[in-house]
Amino acid sequence: MRLLITRPREDAEPLAKVLRQRGIEVILEPLLEVVYEEGPALDLDDVQTLLVTSANGVRAFARRDANRDMPVYAVGDASARAAAEAGFTVVESAAGDVDALAELVRSRLVPGAGTLLHVAGTKVAGDLKGMLQDAGFAYRRAVLYEAHTAVGFSAETEKALHRGDVDGVLLFSPRTAATFVDLAEAADLSGACAAMTVFCLSPAVAAKAGTLAWGRVRTAARPDQEALLAMLGDER
Repeated sequence: MRLLITRPREDAEPLAKVLRQRGIEVILEPLLEVVYEEGPALDLDDVQTLLVTSANGVRAFARRDANRDMPVYAVGDASARAAAEAGFTVVESAAGDVDALAELVRSRLVPGAGTLLHVAGTKVAGDLKGMLQDAGFAYRRAVLYEAHTAVGFSAETEKALHRGDVDGVLLFSPRTAATFVDLAEAADLSGACAAMTVFCLSPAVAAKAGTLAWGRVRTAARPDQEALLAMLGDER
């Protein structure tokens, strides 16, 4: 099996290592490039908790601020793991999407205890702000990075797709899925996708990817990498 990994390079390389250990060939084709915002340490005086909705948010904060004592509430296990690896000692995972993160916050935290600081990029999924403010929490978003979408596939990837040398594509976000669809249509690769399986992290990702006529569209049982990898085991 040969799979196309579309994640940003910092996330793609560890995933590629896992897949190669399982005997799966991979092609790295990052469709998002993360550009971190430079600047001083953040003002955390009124903050009770950091909220992270991606591993990139963790990395962006860690580049800007040495504080690792602040509790972290993460949207899923991958972002929670990134926080632990960055040195944060109090980390909670919602093991889901932004709705699950909002529910975790509402069940564990008190609105009057301080601001919730969401460290994120210029684009965010869902309405975390609205859900938390409706529950009485003070919410602030710190934009610490920007993810630029690719303007085309690499020559290696485009040739492999045209030749039918790719069995499946891994898509982890709605934005990446939409980018893949746009690039595939621009490169006249819609027919090639009809012979492949797309593995999607969530229904929201599958909805964006599903505008192409894939051979199969598979969606992970939970929105985390482990559930997506479990799907790959079913294919072998």
